[in-house]
Amino acid sequence: MKKTDLLIGIFIGLVTSFIGCFLFITFFTSMSFVEGFTTLKSQGNLGKLITLGALLNMGIVFLLFKKDKDVMAKGVILSIFILTIYTIFI
Repeated sequence: MKKTDLLIGIFIGLVTSFIGCFLFITFFTSMSFVEGFTTLKSQGNLGKLITLGALLNMGIVFLLFKKDKDVMAKGVILSIFILTIYTIFI
């Protein structure tokens, strides 16, 4: 097991979640990203936003498993656990 592949998987998972959050705010609200992020944070809905952003990671995990990149897929799953713990403590 390569540790660099695991770290790359964690990075891919976190970036994909950020992209999912960005896309959700951009397409489903009339606000800019920063404005929408601060509004959702003040309303206490930041955990829900991060959860919606993490939905894109499911496709990434399936894609990595299909390409036999099991360690990277484990890194993406680990990033989901990291985001889960982060949303619990927000």
